[in-house]
Amino acid sequence: EWAVPASPAPCSGQAAQAGTIDKYLYHMRLSDETLLEVSQRFEKEMEKGLGADTNPTASVKMLPTFVRSTPDGTEDGDFLALDLGGTNFRVLRVKVSDNGLRKVEMENQIYAIPEELMRGSGVQLFDHIAECLANFLDKLQIKDKKLPLGFTFSFPCHQTKLDEVGEGPWLLLMVWPVLSPLGHLLSFPPSQDFDIDIVAVVNDTVGTMMTCGYDDHNCEVGLIVGTGTNACYMEEMRHIDLVEGDEGRMCINMEWGAFGDDGVLDDIRTEFDREIDMGSLNPGKQLFEKMISGMYMGELVRLILVKMAKEGLLFGGRLTPDLLTTGHFETRFVSAIEKEKEGLQKAHEILSKLGLEPSHEDCLATLRICQIVSTRSASLCGATLAAVLRRIKDNKGVERLRSTVGVDGSVYKKHPHFARRLHKTVRKLLPDCEIRFIRSEDGSGKGAAMVTAVAYRLAAQHKARQNILEPFKLSHEQLLEVKERMRIEMEKGLGKETHAEATVKMLPTYVCSTPDGTEKGDFLALDLGGTNFRVLLVRVRNGMRRGVEMHNKIYSIPVEIMQGTGEELFDHIVHCISDFLEYMGMKGVSLPLGFTFSFPCQQNNLDEGILLKWTKGFKATGCEGEDVVGLLKEAIHRREEFDLDVVAVVNDTVGTMMTCGYEDPYCEVGLIVGTGSNACYMEEMRNVELVEGDEGRMCVNMEWGAFGDSGCLDDIRTEFDVAVDELSLNPGKQRYEKMISGMYLGEIVRNILMDFTKRGLLFRGRISERLKTRGIFETKFLSQIESDCLALLQVRSILQHLGLESTCDDSIIVKEVCTVVARRAAQLCGAGMAAVVDKIRENRGLDFLKITVGVDGTLYKLHPHFSSILHETVKQLSPKCEVTFLQSEDGSGKGAALITAVACRIREAGQR
Repeated sequence: EWAVPASPAPCSGQAAQAGTIDKYLYHMRLSDETLLEVSQRFEKEMEKGLGADTNPTASVKMLPTFVRSTPDGTEDGDFLALDLGGTNFRVLRVKVSDNGLRKVEMENQIYAIPEELMRGSGVQLFDHIAECLANFLDKLQIKDKKLPLGFTFSFPCHQTKLDEVGEGPWLLLMVWPVLSPLGHLLSFPPSQDFDIDIVAVVNDTVGTMMTCGYDDHNCEVGLIVGTGTNACYMEEMRHIDLVEGDEGRMCINMEWGAFGDDGVLDDIRTEFDREIDMGSLNPGKQLFEKMISGMYMGELVRLILVKMAKEGLLFGGRLTPDLLTTGHFETRFVSAIEKEKEGLQKAHEILSKLGLEPSHEDCLATLRICQIVSTRSASLCGATLAAVLRRIKDNKGVERLRSTVGVDGSVYKKHPHFARRLHKTVRKLLPDCEIRFIRSEDGSGKGAAMVTAVAYRLAAQHKARQNILEPFKLSHEQLLEVKERMRIEMEKGLGKETHAEATVKMLPTYVCSTPDGTEKGDFLALDLGGTNFRVLLVRVRNGMRRGVEMHNKIYSIPVEIMQGTGEELFDHIVHCISDFLEYMGMKGVSLPLGFTFSFPCQQNNLDEGILLKWTKGFKATGCEGEDVVGLLKEAIHRREEFDLDVVAVVNDTVGTMMTCGYEDPYCEVGLIVGTGSNACYMEEMRNVELVEGDEGRMCVNMEWGAFGDSGCLDDIRTEFDVAVDELSLNPGKQRYEKMISGMYLGEIVRNILMDFTKRGLLFRGRISERLKTRGIFETKFLSQIESDCLALLQVRSILQHLGLESTCDDSIIVKEVCTVVARRAAQLCGAGMAAVVDKIRENRGLDFLKITVGVDGTLYKLHPHFSSILHETVKQLSPKCEVTFLQSEDGSGKGAALITAVACRIREAGQR
C-alpha cells in the first residue's frame, strides 16, 4: 500500500490519467518498507553525529544547544526576544506570569533588514539590529530596565558552552561563518544608552519546542517544515560525546536537512531531485531538505511538468517561458492545487497564468503530481521523525512512549494534507507510541524568550538550592576543628575526673592484645546486635595450616522476646545455642565462648559487661545495670544441658578490629559505619585512668556516636539534622551518629527533599503523601542513586517506587542531595578517625605512623563513594599517618572468637 491519496471523484478517464502519472513517478512513491528503511538509516546517522570520533564525518551534525530543560509552567518574569532568520526580524517583549493562571503576554514589532546590510559587514548588521532594539525599547518606555534577552538566530551555529558570567547564565555562541563571533558582535555600541543581558541564543527549531513546551510539558521535540526544515529533541547527556558530563538531558539541534549528503539516500533520489540539486546555490548539500522543504517542493513539481510536456504527455507538448523559468511554480501553488473543493479550479488558474492552456486532464495530472511530491515530502519527514521518537523511547526504556512534538513552518501549517500524512507515517512506523502534535502559534521569538525564562528559572532555583545545601559543605578548616574537638572529648572520656561529664565515654574493654598468629583451638561465639543473632563455631589453626574455619547458624528473636523479660531473652539465646551444638554434633563438649554484645556496656573485666542501656528496639526488663555475662551463665545453668566457659564479652567494633587484626598485625583500630557508627582503638594503659596499671595497651570502646551531645557540634548541625534528631527515639542523644550513620542519612535526605518541594524547587512543588512518611527514604536508596553505573532512568524508577513523579531534572537534584549528605557523613567520620590515629601516633612519640583500621558496616561497604571520601579525608587531616583500611569480611562473631582465642593463649601462658 502506497501512502498516496487517490484523486478526488475518480472516473475511468481520470483513473487512467492517475495511473499514467503513478507509473511515470514510480520512484517518488515510497512503500512502508522503504520508509522504515529510511527511518533506520537516519537513526544510524544520529548515532554518528553524537559520537566524538564519528561526528567530523557525519552529515547530520547533532549540535549541542546547551538548553538543558524544557518549561515546567513555573516560569515567571519579563523578557526580550530577537527573532532573526530572514529579510525581516522581530523584537518581542514577553511577559510570563505564574500566578496560578500561567499567562503569556507579548508585544512585538517587525523591522526590515536592507539588502545592502545583509550583504555588508557583520558590524553594520548588528549595529542596525541594536538601533531597532533601542527604538522598540523607546516605544515601550523600558530603556532603563535591564531585561534578559533571548536571541533566535536561525542559521547553523556551533555552540561551545553555557557559562556563568556575573549573576545570570550566559549562552556563548562562538562561530558564525564569515563573521567574527556573535558574542563580540552583540556587544552593543557605547552610543546606545541601554544595557541588555543576553542570556540565550537558540535556533528557530529549539524556539518552537520551547514555545510548545510551555503549553505541554511532554513536548520534547521541535520540528520545522517551511522554507527549510530541521528538528531538535531532548537527548540524554550520557550519549552526547561532544559535551562533558553525563547527567541530565540537553536539546540537540539536529540540522537534519543535510541527511543524505554522504550518499545514504541515493537509491531513493530521483532524476528531478538531482536536477534541483545541480541548479541550487549549494550543490551536494542539504539533500534531504531539498526533497521535503517548501523552498524546493514547487520547483520539483515544475521540473516534472516540464519533462512530461517535453515528452508530449501534458499540455499537448507545449512549453512556455514562464514554465521554463526556475522558481515560477511556487510551493504555495502546490497547497492551493491540493485543496479539497477548489483544487482543480486553482490548478487551471495557476497553469493559465504560466501561459498554458490546460485541459481538464492536464489539471488532474498536475493535481496528481502535487499529491505525489507533497506526500513523499510528508512521508520522508515522518520517517526521520519516527527515528527521533524511537530514540527517545529507547532512552527512556519505556514500552509505550507518550510524547509531544511542537511544529512550525509554512508547509506544515498551510498545506491542506501535509500534517495528516506526516502523522499517519509516524503512527505506522511507531504503532506502540502515543504522539501528539501541537502547532506553535507564536513562532520562535516566544521560544527564545521561553529559553531565557527557563534559564532564569533554573539559575534562580539552582542558587536557592545551593544556599540550602551550603551548610553541608564543610571546609578543610571546619573538618580540622571537628578533629580537634573529638580529640578534646576523647581526653575527657579517658580522664578519671572528667569521665562522668564526657559524651565520648571511652569505655575500657579489657582486651589487652591483638592476635599474634599463634592462637589455636575451637571456640564458640555469640553475635547479638539486632533482631537476628548468630551462633558460630570458630576453629583457629596455627603453624603451616594457619587459618580460621567457621560454621554458623542465624536465629531470629521475636519482638515479644525483645520486649519481654531478660530471663525470657537469655533463655531463648541458650535454647538457640543448644540447637546449634546439636546441629554440629557437639552437644556434650564444653568450649570457651566469646560474646559479641553490640549495646553500650561498662566493662570491669574482659568477661564482665554491665548493660548501660538498650538500643535498636530492645526493651527486655531486668537487664539494664546488670552483667550480661552473668545473665547468660544463669540461663545456661537453668537449662542444665551443657556448660560453657564465657571468656570475653566485646562489642562489634572490637570484634571487627580483632578479625582484621588476625589478617594484619598493624590493625589496632576498629570502625563500624552501618546502621549506627562507633570506633575502638588500642590505647596506652597509662592514659586509661579508669583502670589500674600503666603497662601495655588496652582496647578502648569509644562509643563515639554521642560526640556532640554536649553541643560542641551545634555550629555545623543544620536545620535538617535538628529536625531528624527531634523526631528520633532518643532526642538530643547520639548526635554525631545521626549525622554520619545509615539509620539517619535517608531521613536527612527526605527532609531536604520536602523543603525543596515546599519551596517549588523540586517535583514542581507537588509533595506526595509518600514523601511525608518518616523513614520512607531508606539509606540504601542513597547508595543506589549514587551508583556510577546507575543511569538517571533508574533513579527515576526508584523515585517512582516512592510515589514521586519526577522529571529528569528532578532526578539530578535528588542525586545531588544524596551526594552532599553522604559526602558530609564520610568527611565527619574521617575527621573523627583522624583524631584517633593522630592520638595513637602522639602516644608513641612517632614522627610518622603506619597503621591499619579494620572496618565493617553496610554504609562503608555498599555506598559507592563513602569509603573513598573517608580515606581521602583522613589522609588530608592526618598527613603524618599512613592509614590502611581493611574491610572485615566475616563480621564481629569471628572477632569475638579471636578475642577468646587471644585470652586463652594469654591465660595458658600465665599458667605455664
